[in-house]
Amino acid sequence: MMAIYGPLALILNVMFFILLAHIIMSWLINFQVLNLNQQFVAQVWYGLNRLLEPIYTPIRRILPDTRPLDLAPLVLFIIIISLRDYILPELLLR
Repeated sequence: MMAIYGPLALILNVMFFILLAHIIMSWLINFQVLNLNQQFVAQVWYGLNRLLEPIYTPIRRILPDTRPLDLAPLVLFIIIISLRDYILPELLLR
């Protein structure tokens, strides 16, 4: 079972840090610490958006509309942490 658990845990860890970078970058852009007119910042931002939007879209369909506040990253964050720390070890390491 370690052959299955290892790659899944690695994928979830990578997703965790990508999501964390996206959340922090969105705060920095909203508080005008980062500027999307800078080419590197814009490329990283649009790359993260293209990577995460297909995951956010089904979550946004389920959640109620809270227009100024996007709860999809928070829900995905909770799902990733739950899978990584509680569900996968319980299922695969028994």
